[in-house]
Amino acid sequence: MAIDSDRGAGLAERRFQAVIFDMDGTLIDSTPAVLRAWTTWALQQDVPAEALNGFHGVPSAGVVAAVLPADRQAAGLELINRLELTDTEGIVPLPGATGALAELPPDRIAIATSCTAPLAAARLAASGLVAPKVLVTVDDVERGKPAPDPYLKAAELLGFDPTSCLVVEDAPKGLQSAHAAGAATLAVVTTSPRDELLADLVVPDLSAVDWLINDDLTISVGRR
Repeated sequence: MAIDSDRGAGLAERRFQAVIFDMDGTLIDSTPAVLRAWTTWALQQDVPAEALNGFHGVPSAGVVAAVLPADRQAAGLELINRLELTDTEGIVPLPGATGALAELPPDRIAIATSCTAPLAAARLAASGLVAPKVLVTVDDVERGKPAPDPYLKAAELLGFDPTSCLVVEDAPKGLQSAHAAGAATLAVVTTSPRDELLADLVVPDLSAVDWLINDDLTISVGRR
């Protein structure tokens, strides 16, 4: 396993009880669909496109609350939910995603996403990926990313302490969530600049990750 940093070397020495994946930008490429939906939404809501910068990984409700006045937020959230749910064209698995979900023990993996449950199901179906048994959406938690709730909930449902889990993310806000939960972090450079990804190990995408299942079913990780 080739490791490119001291933090990454420390990660390779650890044995994790479970791996929790973000979804959009980590397992699936939904960027074109996301951009289409939010561009349409911004035009209809008279919101400057640049006002939406920096929100990747944040639940739609949080974005809407940040850019619309309170009296328009309910309608604005209903609109973006409808736009995203009806546009899944072109959503595909990212490199290494299919292999990772197939290689890892099914009872030791989860997805924690900022999507609603219907949107997560629609995007996974469009990509052809099969969701693991544990799928935590924004509907399952009081606070979405960057709060720790999604990763704490996923670890709880898996039956493991979050500090024994590895979180795989592509977004700074998602990494903040993982760090707040106490998890180790692996970042993929698929949607954000590398220098914004403060993780224990950073790789181009999941095809660069070497997964090792130990005899006790714990998981070790390194860079190919």
